[in-house]
Amino acid sequence: MIKNLLKKIINSNNIEQQTNSSYWSRHNVTSHKKFSSIDESLNYLQWRNDQYYNYEKYMPTHSFDDKRILDYGCGPGHDLVGFGVNSKPKELIGIDVSPVSLSEAGHRINLHNINAELILLDENENNLPFEDHSFDYVHSSGVLHHVQDPVSVLKEIKRVLKIDGKIRMMLYNYDSIWLHLYVAYHRNIIQGLYPDKDIREQFSHSTDGEDCPISNVYKYHEWIDLCARAGLNCKFIDAAISMHEMSILPTRFDAIQNVHLRSESRAFLAGLSYDRNGYPMHNNYYAGIDACYEARID
Repeated sequence: MIKNLLKKIINSNNIEQQTNSSYWSRHNVTSHKKFSSIDESLNYLQWRNDQYYNYEKYMPTHSFDDKRILDYGCGPGHDLVGFGVNSKPKELIGIDVSPVSLSEAGHRINLHNINAELILLDENENNLPFEDHSFDYVHSSGVLHHVQDPVSVLKEIKRVLKIDGKIRMMLYNYDSIWLHLYVAYHRNIIQGLYPDKDIREQFSHSTDGEDCPISNVYKYHEWIDLCARAGLNCKFIDAAISMHEMSILPTRFDAIQNVHLRSESRAFLAGLSYDRNGYPMHNNYYAGIDACYEARID
């Protein structure tokens, strides 16, 4: 019997008052796509992962048999399907601030007959409804750069992580083609968007909709330092590159020649190297938007 339990941690009357909750109820990674068959869902899962080179390598959903897994910010259930199909977890729990996305996640995991529990999280309360040291593995993809107080969130994730457990996180990468070419050149110079804002604020309007309430971007050491403040020993694994970044990469030299391109971005683009498959690298790491990290209790 499927265990698909939506626990309402917040009062539904307050949903629209919560900026992040209402925003992520309108926007999610599947664009509210409805799946009518298992094959359609699996094909979309593979297609979505293929849009980010090495994403599955750095943020795996396989080899987690008999583990208790928490997907922090599960959205409409994309990675929950991955865990349910590619592993046999002892327990699988997804939490999110959006009741709409959780409803869509419930439909999708039911389609696959995946045993998972879904919990609606209060974005104004970082406390998680789990006992200390409950999870072997915490997965959070594309979520923690959207939170108001990342250190508090990380402390709470640490609390529910087993002593020998680990966390994998994907966050937006400052040292990326996205920031230094797409934002700094295509959006700022070619399109003339946000000329009076600094590069991080320009970036915040470029990824999850123009009006996304919070969308931060981090250099590797910045996120590692935040994890350390939460008592986590974090390491940068590498970055997954989006196919959008690859599609605009041929404009790299146009950007370098433009006198208005910011000097930091010019140096970044000029200093890129390439692997044997033609993917760009910066300081021996891939220059993609999806920076992936692993953390353990310090």
